[in-house]
Amino acid sequence: MPKLHVEWRLSEGKVPTDSKERGAGWGLLMAMVKQNIESGIVKDWGAFPSEGRGYFIAEATIVEIMKMTAMYNPYVTFQVKLVASVEELDEMTKHLSGE
Repeated sequence: MPKLHVEWRLSEGKVPTDSKERGAGWGLLMAMVKQNIESGIVKDWGAFPSEGRGYFIAEATIVEIMKMTAMYNPYVTFQVKLVASVEELDEMTKHLSGE
């Protein structure tokens, strides 16, 4: 299963200026995040305090990631990066070395 490092960022134009509305919005987003963690797709999740952005680590297919991130649209944008494991890098190194 592919491992992915995903950076997320709140869409600034979509964040309410009213603190109660903002709190309610965060509550809904966090409920969705908890569902993604419980489903097993999201392995680690974090926010950078006071920045409106953060990251998560996922183990999922590209289609699963596309479905999951689409649920947050248009309130959150994502940058998805594939992560190579030590074993995968070892395999590539052996290939380069002719082993």
